[in-house]
Amino acid sequence: MPTNIEQLIEIVAREVKSYQTPVVDLIAVQTKDPFKVLVATILSARTKDEVTAKASERLFTVAPDRQSLGLLSEDAISKLIYPVGFYKAKAGYLNRLPEALTAFGGEVPDAIDDLVTLPGVGRKTANLVRSVAFAKPAICVDTHVHRIMNIWGYVETKTPLETEMTLREQLPDRYWLTINSILVAFGQGTCKPVSPHCDICPVEHLCPKLGVKPRKIAPKKRTSGRTLISWNVNGIRAMEKKGFVDLVRDLSPDIFAIQETKAHPEQLSNELLNIPGYNSFWAAAMRKGYSGVAVYSKEKPRQVISGIGLPAFDQEGRVLTLEYEDFFLINAYFPNAQHGLLRIDFKLEFNHALHRFANTLAQQKSVVLCGDFNVAHKAIDLKNPKENEENPGYSLPERQWMDEFTSAGYIDTFREFNQEPEQYTWWSYRVNARQRNIGWRIDYFCVDPSSRKRVKDARILAEVMGSDHCPVTLLFA
Repeated sequence: MPTNIEQLIEIVAREVKSYQTPVVDLIAVQTKDPFKVLVATILSARTKDEVTAKASERLFTVAPDRQSLGLLSEDAISKLIYPVGFYKAKAGYLNRLPEALTAFGGEVPDAIDDLVTLPGVGRKTANLVRSVAFAKPAICVDTHVHRIMNIWGYVETKTPLETEMTLREQLPDRYWLTINSILVAFGQGTCKPVSPHCDICPVEHLCPKLGVKPRKIAPKKRTSGRTLISWNVNGIRAMEKKGFVDLVRDLSPDIFAIQETKAHPEQLSNELLNIPGYNSFWAAAMRKGYSGVAVYSKEKPRQVISGIGLPAFDQEGRVLTLEYEDFFLINAYFPNAQHGLLRIDFKLEFNHALHRFANTLAQQKSVVLCGDFNVAHKAIDLKNPKENEENPGYSLPERQWMDEFTSAGYIDTFREFNQEPEQYTWWSYRVNARQRNIGWRIDYFCVDPSSRKRVKDARILAEVMGSDHCPVTLLFA
């Protein structure tokens, strides 16, 4: 059945009126100045809208035009726009922008071919500036527009550039100026890249859902108990710039365990060390910028144990244990076996040692073991099992240890509630793996054999971005 693009766009446009306005459109409403729209668009790449808005405001207070921007050093610009994504590179672009604009009489040009000659401006940015700042025909195609147009079957393309060219040929021109802001808002709020919310989508009845795996709505479960979250953040200082403190506040778990912090406490801001309502505890590697784990806890634990008593592992900051009245929480960052399995022996020694450590604690009270295990247990737990049988994270020795661990009675809590394939917690940064959901499930919450009845729910929060991993959760009574 042919795609009724007019009906789809009109319904979605009404839907997103209540959504947050993309920051570039918001700046365009506040000012018609093409210079500010251009600068804000450059800042917005790979950055949350709220971060872009604050950085733009700081910069425009000091440099509201080309001339004043030209008086700032690259270092001064960098400090003003921090913490937008890739702020150092963007500071370089903005530092060169005033000089580049002299080729156009000091004004921002409105032609795509001219705009793409400016530092930091690609076709997406150029189209967005042309449409938003000048209200001239342009089709800005970002990943949301590209993805949703393919889901709807209106285009059949492999890249955003192909999508742009196809839309230029067949999309009615009355939608050219607005299609980006409509579909960006829709893609962020409902038609998400991972587990789109088809269950509440206003065009679900019209959408062919090409290549889509909608989220599954789990039945409501008993909500009493502690909410625990575990997440490999792949650098807590980088994550801070992406809104980690706000995320902790919004999710508000009782316990938030993180791995691969890559930092010592003395390197961290007060905002990270003292999130309101939480006590924080840290175990760092001797080597700076490597490994490390931490736990934020609303309840103050009875004691905190750093490491497992074996220097070879403890010097890498891989384990932090918190004792509470009725259970132990072990937060662990398992070693990576590395390319060619060069570190497989070290990893297996760690695995067995941690298992023994957990068994010792389980003799006293319940044990919850969470973290990045760096192994996909079964074929269902990664996209391409056959191709990875000799690779780190899915090698036979690693899977055999996981078999031993679960055969001893430790429970993979997620699989207690969800037996579906394509449920992943880590995606490579390469080849758009997350967008295509080519991933691995290597992050777990496990409990000791006697604690099965205390497990009330376990989920993957695939929609939470910021790291190459996503968080996993456990509801523990």
